[in-house]
Amino acid sequence: MAEGMTRRTAVTVGAAGLGSLAGAAAAPAGAAIAVSPTLFSIPQMTIPVVGNSAAFPVRRVYCIGRNYAAHAREMGSDPSREPPFFFQKPADAVVVVQPGTTGTIAYPTLTKNFHYEIEMVAFLKGGGRNIPIEKALELVIGYSVGLDMTRRDLQDAMKKEQKPWEIGKAFDQSAPLGPIHLADKVGHIAKGRIALSVNGAVKQNSDLSNMIWNVAEQIAQLSRANELFAGDIIFSGTPENVGPVVAGDAMVGMIAGLPDLTVKVAGPLPV
Repeated sequence: MAEGMTRRTAVTVGAAGLGSLAGAAAAPAGAAIAVSPTLFSIPQMTIPVVGNSAAFPVRRVYCIGRNYAAHAREMGSDPSREPPFFFQKPADAVVVVQPGTTGTIAYPTLTKNFHYEIEMVAFLKGGGRNIPIEKALELVIGYSVGLDMTRRDLQDAMKKEQKPWEIGKAFDQSAPLGPIHLADKVGHIAKGRIALSVNGAVKQNSDLSNMIWNVAEQIAQLSRANELFAGDIIFSGTPENVGPVVAGDAMVGMIAGLPDLTVKVAGPLPV
């Protein structure tokens, strides 16, 4: 990397710009470096923030797996011996649903076993590497209710074949969530009911205090593997009794201290 360039500058310089880095390095301190235009624009996924006119730009979507002991057992693992692990969804898997409205997601292609997972979502305003647990919550700007929707049959098939199970998790419209409620208003939520109903019947019902790894611990653990940045979000795990939904079903996600999240499953996407 040329002297004086930051990591973020380096990754934004286009192919044409790379050829001129030697000259740029010799330029006076503070001189602007020409950056090549992109071939096309890509929409930035953003999430509204309650009480703020500015939106939260999504960088990465991280999810922790098996973070409630009972759910870990129902998925066939032993929570007493398992360290935390994480996977990702693409930023454009996010579907924002405003409180008091019903959001819609399509029944996805390729699956016959489409599962709900209710989760609390944490949003980062800063980042770093090897973040101490006692400093981790200083990076959280707020929280919302979210659903980690899963093509369970595809996930299970990949597990059996010892292949990555991204296809079961990282697909279109797989991360519906509500707007961000600022931590300085709602606090750092660590306990209280987390539940989900389908067509009025309660399916998942637990307490946030049952997390194996709390949000601060998740941030600390994740920052050992990846440098975290502002714009990263973390789905903090689901309790037991995950299960299927079909087209026409309505899900309501509930977390104490946050507005409900209501999402209906529409017909399948075009093949």
